[in-house]
Amino acid sequence: MKYDAEVKISLKKGMLNPEAATIERALALLEYQVEDTKTIDIIKFSLEGENDETVHKEVDEMCQRLLCNPVIHNYEIKITSKNSIK
Repeated sequence: MKYDAEVKISLKKGMLNPEAATIERALALLEYQVEDTKTIDIIKFSLEGENDETVHKEVDEMCQRLLCNPVIHNYEIKITSKNSIK
């Protein structure tokens, strides 16, 4: 069965976020005052798998091994099955 996976990756609380700091400074130069800016990366892909649990486990392994650094990142995994219409 084919599945769509979405992984949202964000920095853990207390980690420095230079990208967010740059965004805040750039917006301030444009006279927009914002604070508590956070950034998030979203990775989407499709994959084959036997069931939701197996696919979730495989995507979790991908996150641990490559997609993020579990020491500094939090991540959320969303799995949805693709229904084929014939």
